[in-house]
Amino acid sequence: MEVPRMRHPRVLIIVQNLPVPLDRRVWLECQALTAQGYRVSVICPKGPGDPRFEVIDGVAIYKYRPAPDAQGVAGFVVEFVWSWVRTALLSLRVWRERGFDVIQACNPPDTYWLLARLWRTRGVRFVFDQHDLNPELFLSRFGAPTSLSQRIQYRGLLWLERMTYRTADRVISTNASYKRVAETRGDREPATVTIVRSGPDTTVMRPIYPEPEIRAGADHLLVYLGIMGPQDNVDVVLALVDELVHRRARTGVRAVLMGFGDCLEGLKARSSELGLDEHVLFTGRVGPGTIAQYLSAADVGIGPDEKSPLNDVSTMNKTMEYMAYALPSVSFDLVETRMSGGDAALYVPSGDPGAFADAVESLLDNAQGRVALGLAARERVATELDWRAQAQSYVGVFDDLMKNAPDGERRADWPFQPRPSAQPAEDGPRFVGLDSDELGAFIAARARRGDGVG
Repeated sequence: MEVPRMRHPRVLIIVQNLPVPLDRRVWLECQALTAQGYRVSVICPKGPGDPRFEVIDGVAIYKYRPAPDAQGVAGFVVEFVWSWVRTALLSLRVWRERGFDVIQACNPPDTYWLLARLWRTRGVRFVFDQHDLNPELFLSRFGAPTSLSQRIQYRGLLWLERMTYRTADRVISTNASYKRVAETRGDREPATVTIVRSGPDTTVMRPIYPEPEIRAGADHLLVYLGIMGPQDNVDVVLALVDELVHRRARTGVRAVLMGFGDCLEGLKARSSELGLDEHVLFTGRVGPGTIAQYLSAADVGIGPDEKSPLNDVSTMNKTMEYMAYALPSVSFDLVETRMSGGDAALYVPSGDPGAFADAVESLLDNAQGRVALGLAARERVATELDWRAQAQSYVGVFDDLMKNAPDGERRADWPFQPRPSAQPAEDGPRFVGLDSDELGAFIAARARRGDGVG
């Protein structure tokens, strides 16, 4: 079906997993489309204190109250049905108020293909932005299906994924592993699948000079940033701190865990059981300013995700976010984590907590090693993983789908041209300069503070 080129094509982005703009990837996508003349609307769940409707930087965000808490398979069904119906009703409102020519659905779950098929009768196209492999998520949580009930659930996930692939006009994959799944299990033509990594915008996500009190007197500061669900293995961070503090007598170690999820309260309880309350801080949901403070002040970033069918092939955003702040990190050795980190991080065999603690301790005892890894991390993320190149690929999917070839005016704007480096507000934190001299001096000073100097 030919779609005539229009000056302001309209895109509706559907997200169920996180509110926007909290979902960093989706918000970067919104900004990239808006900068190139697209009219963008978003439907997503409300976060705590969020309004039901707001317009931020030209993006109209429609939000619904999340589904009531429920457990087990029935709980998942209730959540999916609730969210699907709320989203479908809001899509009618968006159509009346702003219109849309393309729906982009971000999974999980793989349920919005049906809504896309309903809107196809109005000429709306469908882009599938695949953030997770739900069949692999099932295998990671529950193992290979054994009972009849588990086999039905697993086959149901495969069917939903297959229907999403079949319905999509284009598929966006977060890495090469996901692209292979789309082409093999999804039977997609390679030309219809585009890799768009969740790279950080390094003109915005970069070190700042943190407030001195942010370390709270710690000799060494460890950080974790991310969701705290069953598959995220955040308990590994607590086991690491327990090992360092109680068995290796590093009582000056402090860990800050930023994020939220189903396991947050259980992790807090476990921290108390281990006697770590003086050494572990749970911040809950925090904004970019707080994240920048801790990632700029910390000595080591922690990637606790253990090898599983999902984790091995998934891109861990936390790894690239640590890199953006020139922060050395330690992770279990996973295919896509190593693809992101390259030689700018340390990797240990999955499931070996002793080796993990050894690797972290080796960095804590080696200030020069932290400096070298920090510089390498920042260089790699800025030159190879930065969002600008990903944004060009992302916008290109819609340009191709909508026959909306960029003209000279559009090519003069970001993401085709470099985005000007973001400047802090006059009363805000001061960013570290991106030239190698100041960045190197900053990382060296951070390493000295981590050794109790300066």
